[in-house]
Amino acid sequence: MALHVIVGAGSVGTATARLLTERGERVRMVTRRGAGPEDPAVERIAADAADPARLTALTEGAVALHNCANPAYHRWATDWPPLAAALLTAAERSGAVLATVGNLYGYGPVDAPMTEATPLAATGTKGRVRNRMWADALAAHRAGRARVTEVRGSDYIGVGGVSLAMMVLPRVLAGKRVFLPVDWDAPHTWTYVPDVARTLVAAATDPRAWGRAWHVPSAPATSMRDVAERTAARAGAPAPRLTRMPYPVLWAAGVVNPYARELRETAHQFARPFVLDSTAATETLGIEPTPLDRVIEEIVAGLRTPSAR
Repeated sequence: MALHVIVGAGSVGTATARLLTERGERVRMVTRRGAGPEDPAVERIAADAADPARLTALTEGAVALHNCANPAYHRWATDWPPLAAALLTAAERSGAVLATVGNLYGYGPVDAPMTEATPLAATGTKGRVRNRMWADALAAHRAGRARVTEVRGSDYIGVGGVSLAMMVLPRVLAGKRVFLPVDWDAPHTWTYVPDVARTLVAAATDPRAWGRAWHVPSAPATSMRDVAERTAARAGAPAPRLTRMPYPVLWAAGVVNPYARELRETAHQFARPFVLDSTAATETLGIEPTPLDRVIEEIVAGLRTPSAR
């Protein structure tokens, strides 16, 4: 029974904890308020993970340190550097594998399906923050100071996920119009939250995965319109009413809304095809993506449950 330390109790951190406890592993979850699943196999610790000494002490004896944290969107440039440094320090001092949940922001706008070899060419703040984190971790790995890996998924889908899809689908099932800055017909990759957890644990525990990044196996890309229509059909809801918001409206909203302001940097992800190639993780780690129809069934069932709303 190995010990895994998880920093962050959001949708991915929680899914990772549940996966590990189902496998009989010990889980120590670290958040500022001691949050996490109420499970006797999960030890919930209230601590500041940006404190390297405290995090190192909590990581002693662990086989892996899972970075599932996600600071407030508009505070990435302020909050990520000290947190990432503490995570890397704890991994170096404890010997635990640092397995980080990344994303696709670091690639910036793309014109072809993204692979792990796609250049990290982002020029925006959030993309550069993530790229610096990975560069520092990879340098430590190559210097022999730490063992690291990173898994990167596209926009999350599934009950409990926080993403565009999970903003849209409740409104679709309620028969409401959706007005967002989205090309509703552009192919887009959607990543199922439990598949992120499966890939994260596999990468953390398989030496072949260390020293590089992996894309989370995800179902074939399809448009947001297709996802909305399939969800509505499954639920017996009216046909979705989807309207594209002009980009200037998003820009204007960002003047007063910090979250909308941060969306300007990633608007390209929904204005054109945004496709993830996850072949490498499937072939090397043996992870197959969960079929989208199964995910949609779960979403419909979850959104019909009051506690999931």
